[in-house]
Order: sequence, then structure tokens, then C-alpha cells
Amino acid sequence: MEINKELMRRDAPIGVFDSGVGGLTVVREIMRQIPNERIIYFGDTARVPYGSKSQETVTRFSEQIVRFLRTFQVKTIVVACNTASAYAMDILEEESDIPIIGVVKPGARVAAQTTRNGRIGVIATEATIGSHIYAKFLRELNREVTVYGKACPLFVPLVEEGLLVDPVTDEIARRYLAELIDIDIDTLILGCTHYPLIRSTLSRIMGERVTLVNPAYETARELKELLGQMDMLSQTPPGLGSNCYQFYVSDKAEKFLRFANSIIKYGILSAKAVNIEEY
Repeated sequence: MEINKELMRRDAPIGVFDSGVGGLTVVREIMRQIPNERIIYFGDTARVPYGSKSQETVTRFSEQIVRFLRTFQVKTIVVACNTASAYAMDILEEESDIPIIGVVKPGARVAAQTTRNGRIGVIATEATIGSHIYAKFLRELNREVTVYGKACPLFVPLVEEGLLVDPVTDEIARRYLAELIDIDIDTLILGCTHYPLIRSTLSRIMGERVTLVNPAYETARELKELLGQMDMLSQTPPGLGSNCYQFYVSDKAEKFLRFANSIIKYGILSAKAVNIEEY
């Protein structure tokens, strides 16, 4: 479907969604890079994780969430979930008349530009690795690269339990990353939005010669560029009490709120639970 710019307003919010809390790393980068923007975030905490679910299921969930976010008249939607970006982006783009951005392409572009020896590693959920979506985009950008994927399913529950700096996380990371170290990659894509939260651990284990690519940062940068090209960047900061940042979840709002406040230092005041199955 073609973009209908008449539906977009400069002062309209940006919609962001993820399977749970990982997308908060994308929200954090949007707040930093384009601070005038309002944000509506949805975390599908009742149905997390997406990484072990089928493409059909992830696509259905994503379509429901997009319908929910559209009730806020958002001007664009960021799919802050690598699994949903891998499985559902084509359909979401076909169905949407506003811009939709995923997290896969921005990270792939930077990795292709960064690598020196053409050996790029991708760590992600089982679904993202199984989709080969990063390998596909990387080879479109540079046919000479070799892409090595590694599923790291335990990172998501470790992050969501708050074990960001912990001997258990350290040990599991060493086991997951050992084979990538052995094959001498020089660039590593953090292919799940949870993973930037353990970036320091991953960086220490991989060593100084390996560049870590954070798709959350690159997605926020691409979003800023897109809105600028469309003349849709908000020109003035939202006023006090204008619900600048709103957070919604499908379950466990209080637990989400505690975690969100530990990640985003902007004083998130509330998170509301909604029945996403109604959309």
C-alpha cells in the first residue's frame, strides 16, 4: 500500500512495539536522538517470547498491535522486534498507508559498511536466525560477506529477570559466543532488542577487535532521517502533562513498569494493560 501523507501530522506520536521489554532499547534511542517526539509503546508481555513461535502467529500478533497503535493516530510505526521484523514486515508494509520501520535493515546496513574481513556474526532468537533475514539483506548489500548466525534464546529471559551483570549471564554468553570467536568474525550484530542491555558483557567476551552493531541505535537514526525527509519531525517539545510517552502492555503492567524505569531514566509514571486480542 502506498504511503498517504495526509494521514500524518508532525505532532502525532510514533508507535513502537515489541514482544516484551526489549523494544525499550529502541525507545531509549528515539528519546535521545529525536527528543521532541511523542511515543506510544506496546509490549506484548502476555505472549512473549516471539522467537519460538511460527511466522503465522507472529504476523497475526503484529497485525493486532498495529491496529491498536493506529487508534492513537500515530504518524509512523517502529517494529522494535527482530522476530516480527523478520516474519511480518512484508505484510505490515503491504497493509499500511503510513511508514513502518523494522530493526533488521538498519543494523544490516551498518554491519555491511563496518566489516573489514567480511565475516559478520548475528546473534538473535531462534526465529530470527532461522529466517536468515540478516544474511539475506547483508548479501544484497555486499555479496562478498559471510554471515554466521547463532541463536541465543537464554539471553531474553536473563535480561527480563534483570540479570544484566551476573556470573550466570557471563557463563552462558561465553558458551554461545565461543564458536563465533573461533571463526574470527570482526562484526557482531545484536539481532534482538534485548541484547544491547548486556552489551558490556558481550563486548568484553568478544574482545576489542570485534565491532558490535546495535540495531536499536541505527533504527532510531534511520527513523529520524525518514521523518526529516518527509518533513514530519515534531518542531516543538511536548508540554508538561501532554502524555509525551505512553506505555501499554498485554500483561503484568507493574513488572513492566519496574523494568522500564530501570532502563529509561525519564520517570515512566504508568503502564496500562490492554486486551490486545480485541484488536
